[in-house]
Amino acid sequence: MALISLKNVSVSFPIYGAGSASLKKTLAASVTGGRFGKETGVTVVQALHDINLELKNGDRLGLLGHNGAGKSTLLRTLAGVYEPSAGELVRQGTVASLIDPSLGIEPDASGVENIMLRGLVMGMSRKQVESLTADICEFSGLGEYVNMPVRTYSTGMLMRLAFSISTSVQADILLMDEWLSVGDAEFTEKAEQRMKDVVSKSGILVLASHSPELIARECNKVVRLEHGRLITSA
Repeated sequence: MALISLKNVSVSFPIYGAGSASLKKTLAASVTGGRFGKETGVTVVQALHDINLELKNGDRLGLLGHNGAGKSTLLRTLAGVYEPSAGELVRQGTVASLIDPSLGIEPDASGVENIMLRGLVMGMSRKQVESLTADICEFSGLGEYVNMPVRTYSTGMLMRLAFSISTSVQADILLMDEWLSVGDAEFTEKAEQRMKDVVSKSGILVLASHSPELIARECNKVVRLEHGRLITSA
């Protein structure tokens, strides 16, 4: 049974060497919508502040907010990339993170080698990856290119490979930063169906997006983040 529970969760990052007001202003504008503070002389960015949230099986949560509002930080916290600096996070069930499909892709390795590398980054065992490799290769439609270095791929081919790997495993909890799109007309139709299948079979979906229309279509719950705070929920 999938479950996510956050109780008064905050996430903060120390920024070393950020002593000047001008540097703080630049960071605030371009890196985060969080708030700045001081801890023992070190500038601290509070990316998430006092987040309370509970999701159960069947919940589809949409995250809305401007760039830097804390959506990606919250997703990464749910994925286990960031540890809360305060509060309690409980997560039950396997997690698939589609926050960055190209994470773990090595340009000098072949497509097949990258399937193993990306699969391991996603938390699969070597045996699991090996059992999925043939299906991933077939779905990608890359043919003999799967045995060539990824640096020889076009952007469309790279996205086919990354998408095929990222959507190859079903999980109890699915985390997404925008709806995955490969931008390849020939591949789009089956990719869209694959995406729908992955979402429908997940216990919990958390989807961050700038599109209220997408959130309304895919989600039964919505929250809005602003400067790292949860300001509205529905």
